[in-house]
Amino acid sequence: MLSVLNLGNNTLYDTFPMWLGKLPELNVLILQANSFYGPIKFKKDHFPVLDVLDIASNNFSGQLPNEFFRAPQLRSLKINGNKLTGKLPRSLANCRKLEVLDLGKNMIQDIFPFWLMKLPSLKVLVLRANRFYGPINFSDENAFPMLNILDLASNNFSGELSDGFFQSLKALRMVTAGGKARPDYIGDGYYQDSVTIVVKGLEIRYEKILTIFSSLDLSDNSFFGRIPEEIHNLKSLKVLNLSYNSFLGPIPLALGNLTELESFDLSQNKLSGEIPLQLTSLTFLAVLNLSYNQLEGSIPQSNQFGTFSNDSYKGNPSLCGLPLTRKCNEVDPGMPPPKEDADSLVDGLSDWKIVLMGYGCGLGIGIFVGNTVLNEFGNRLVATFTWNWKKKWQRFC
Repeated sequence: MLSVLNLGNNTLYDTFPMWLGKLPELNVLILQANSFYGPIKFKKDHFPVLDVLDIASNNFSGQLPNEFFRAPQLRSLKINGNKLTGKLPRSLANCRKLEVLDLGKNMIQDIFPFWLMKLPSLKVLVLRANRFYGPINFSDENAFPMLNILDLASNNFSGELSDGFFQSLKALRMVTAGGKARPDYIGDGYYQDSVTIVVKGLEIRYEKILTIFSSLDLSDNSFFGRIPEEIHNLKSLKVLNLSYNSFLGPIPLALGNLTELESFDLSQNKLSGEIPLQLTSLTFLAVLNLSYNQLEGSIPQSNQFGTFSNDSYKGNPSLCGLPLTRKCNEVDPGMPPPKEDADSLVDGLSDWKIVLMGYGCGLGIGIFVGNTVLNEFGNRLVATFTWNWKKKWQRFC
């Protein structure tokens, strides 16, 4: 009997093949990256043992029927990259074995699906690039007990984030002793799940999802207010992205406790004050973006902070120190310059010639190197995560 049917990455053009639901032993159905179209229709008692349904990157449209989620054994559901509209069927909560739910890049319009909180095995929830709206505050210590990856980016969520929201992300509060065991991935022998994480504007696809990998992406929404101090308890986070919101106030000092972080993005907010020295304790940090805020003072120089470029800090006119060209002891441009005698003026002009010559050379080299770095950025970040994991594993052995 047929148990696995993989028709992905072809040019098939048809409506949803409902007749496949009559196959009594079908466990895995993969139709992703084709040209299937039209509404998705299911019939009761179809797909009785379906474990994986991947219909991503097609042209399915319309609202999802309630019957769509009556497969009691469903573990992985990917319908991202279609044209689905309407609300999420509440019957999805019946899929008690669901581990991966990817609804990204559709046109679903609904409030945050609080009713998914009780799914005991949910590890990956992606709602990216839809039309979800409203606040997402909730406080339930039993919410999302296994959730490691939460992607709510590019929606219309709004309001202030409460301490209760971060307290509810129980799995993100626990540091897994990953170095004591061999790598473990979500999925099994015949199908392993993948996920796409956006870092610094680049989509990086992880073909396998380590069970110890964790990510929180709330970027490109309408959240405002201060970043709650409670966020520092999400100790297992590898990727944290709060960019393109309206967060204000200082960067919480306690963020220095997120020592597992490898990518950290707070850009395009209204954050103020100095960059906390505590962030230099993030020794696994490979990507940092604090650009376009209202930060001030000197940039920390120790540990990983010595590796970041101007791009990490641009758009903060009151920041100073390397790698920026503005020195921290420079006179404010708005104040009249001190008087100089003729000799010092000549010396100053000579210094500017040297600086300008160096800038011209650096620009030519930078254009060449920049293109090379951009092409290799995705692979390098994935390699960095793997190297960090191996480093921790050797520490425990």
